[in-house]
Amino acid sequence: MNQHFGDYQNEIYLDGLRGVPPTLPMAFTELEARAEAALPPSVWSYVAGGAGAEHTQRANVRAFERWGLYPRMMAGAARRDLTVDLFGLTLPSPLFMAPVGVIGLCAQDGHGDLATARAAARTGVPMIASTLSVDPLEEVAAEFGGTPGFFQLYTPTDRDLAASLVARAEAAGFRGIVVTLDTWITGWRPRDLATGNFPQLRGHCLANYFTDPVFRARLRTSPEEDPGSAVLEWVGLFGNPLTWDDLPWLRSLTSLPILLKGLCHPEDVRRARDGGVDGVYCSNHGGRQADGGLPALDALPGVVEAADGLPVLFDSGVRSGADVVKALALGATAVGVGRPYAYGLALAGTDGITHVLRTLLAEADLIMAVDGYPTLAALTPEALVRL
Repeated sequence: MNQHFGDYQNEIYLDGLRGVPPTLPMAFTELEARAEAALPPSVWSYVAGGAGAEHTQRANVRAFERWGLYPRMMAGAARRDLTVDLFGLTLPSPLFMAPVGVIGLCAQDGHGDLATARAAARTGVPMIASTLSVDPLEEVAAEFGGTPGFFQLYTPTDRDLAASLVARAEAAGFRGIVVTLDTWITGWRPRDLATGNFPQLRGHCLANYFTDPVFRARLRTSPEEDPGSAVLEWVGLFGNPLTWDDLPWLRSLTSLPILLKGLCHPEDVRRARDGGVDGVYCSNHGGRQADGGLPALDALPGVVEAADGLPVLFDSGVRSGADVVKALALGATAVGVGRPYAYGLALAGTDGITHVLRTLLAEADLIMAVDGYPTLAALTPEALVRL
């Protein structure tokens, strides 16, 4: 699996020699601007927006600017190895696609979940598929090819429904369950409120519920016959404010690895570890759920220390390959990207996501080459200096 992701730049330069310049953006700022022009305003506000005045969302991004990587010379970095072992899987890189609940709506054909899964198959970058999807989880998993995928669970108040969703994910071939803890209720999101738009209330991205036998058994009529009633039923059971007393029950649902998403306080991480989870996921939901909090990157070192050897996934604010490298140096086992790949999807479907993932990996690989870090093990906190 040892490959040089930085070779992507050679492909681009060689295409340029043949008179074929890139059609997709190389920098995040242009990617964001073009995605805004391509997406309907309601979808754009949902994907690009954050909670409150979006201070936390901006702080997530700025937090990376406060760290610098020491260059180390004559370190034998002509060959780099970005492979990572995660839950018994050997992945070609530490990058993954974070769950995005409306990724299905970001595609021009309205099937962004499938396009994202195809990009995972093409790149080897795992997808964490959201519970909120346009296409059923079984159809999403069928597109992964040889790349492992993970299923993100919004735990409903109906325990039978939760068990059904997890069992379906396991049967479909997902390799782990990511339980999101910070979204049992929706945060204050002025951009969405300004457009009066909450996609799920309009029946979007509810395929996993509408195709679930436990959910359908709760309905008097099918979602196909009466979608409005099905949406109201979903509203009544979507969010379960879990407590630590629920952890044994969650653990009992599956033999797959279980990760808890949204952990930023070391004490929460210790309780999760002691409760038998297989990994923790440091994230503040990209600043979409609560404003005024600390950047997720600032929480990462404490989370890693408290995890005491458990894998630590991380997202929130990742916009570049340099960000990926810094998060790895601060102890993340794997680093998730969210909005950038959603924007790539908006522009060019699977091809757009593939391009975004390859640019992130190329930059990370080339930084490791130039600055003298041949392996992920070489990226330690000592490699960074606080600016």
